[in-house]
Amino acid sequence: MSDLIEVRRGDAPLVIGLPHTGTDIPAELEAAFVSSWRARKDTDWWIDELYAFGRDLDVTLVRTRVSRSVIDCNRDPSGVSLYPGQATTGLCPAETFDGEALYHGDPPTPAEIERRRGVYFDPYHAALAAELRRLRERHKTVVLYDAHSIRSRIPRLFDGVLPHFNIGTDGGVTCDPALRDAVADICAASGLDIVIDGRFRGGWTTRHYGRPCDGIHAIQMELAMRGYLAEPDQPDEMNWPALAHPEPSVAPTLRAIIHACISFAKGHS
Repeated sequence: MSDLIEVRRGDAPLVIGLPHTGTDIPAELEAAFVSSWRARKDTDWWIDELYAFGRDLDVTLVRTRVSRSVIDCNRDPSGVSLYPGQATTGLCPAETFDGEALYHGDPPTPAEIERRRGVYFDPYHAALAAELRRLRERHKTVVLYDAHSIRSRIPRLFDGVLPHFNIGTDGGVTCDPALRDAVADICAASGLDIVIDGRFRGGWTTRHYGRPCDGIHAIQMELAMRGYLAEPDQPDEMNWPALAHPEPSVAPTLRAIIHACISFAKGHS
């Protein structure tokens, strides 16, 4: 296994995927980026820490330490857009969410993208797939919970302010409606705003692994960052990333969601 992949194994029927919390940029690529700050700007900041409690629940966590600017482990490896007609970033992004150039010169060539896929993307998904197989040998039903976050306001990607909780099931394809509804009900009970299959309806991970007929139910959670940190009006090198709140408002809800995912899987095993 690549030393850029972290796997914490548990025996509960739940895997939490963390494809965008990494900040590592290989030394040979550092100089190609406009700045290391810009290359890390769109990280899903502190999400791995928000879900660290999963270890106490015997949950499996799979994380890559590499920055999404090097390669995005939640994009279709073929390069096909997951959101046709909408602004998005590619497998090896050429720009930030705000449209700023990531590279001094030309973006990665097709050959370089393929190299990065083999070195960084494939090992992450090999680890994720292996853990799902391992748990399916123990449980009839397993849940894959793909954990994400994003700034609440990014005009290039979406209008207005993003809801606190963005649940993605690719239109109900990737998991049983009972799981989706259980998660949605918990989010709604928090009093914070929620949307199901809105702007973020599930990335490649959710769509690729979510096969309810095979006992794997996948759901993506995209959190608006204001639920756990103080977002600046305009991120810059002085104020971003902001530190996470010591007691984030979304934390109790996330705990309840993870408990519900485990209960769902056990109830269907």
